[in-house]
Amino acid sequence: MQDDRYRRGLEQLEIVAGPYGAEVIRSLEDIAPDLGRYIIEFAYGDIFARPGLDLKTRELTTVAALTAMGTAAPQLKVHLQAASRVGATRQEIVETILQVIPYAGFPAALNAVAIARDVFAAE
Repeated sequence: MQDDRYRRGLEQLEIVAGPYGAEVIRSLEDIAPDLGRYIIEFAYGDIFARPGLDLKTRELTTVAALTAMGTAAPQLKVHLQAASRVGATRQEIVETILQVIPYAGFPAALNAVAIARDVFAAE
């Protein structure tokens, strides 16, 4: 069962994040390999692999949550890249960020838009 979660998680991570996701996991190998395993097994093997939402909706939801947090710039960058990778348009991404303003405020949205600008420029 544990191996299934890990395999399923790696597959989902590759689909949504491509090389960026693997880079994050590799960056943890020397200091917190268990954290990388938790991300793969739980976030991607259990949550992202669930039925009921398509990957674009999952990524836009993740972008909204990370925008609202306001403290997860590196993770937001990865998920902005992933959202684009699974078919979200720039307009959908920006609208998702704007939707967060009433709940998280203008500073969180401004920070997210700045990160999105960098991600879009690199595409």
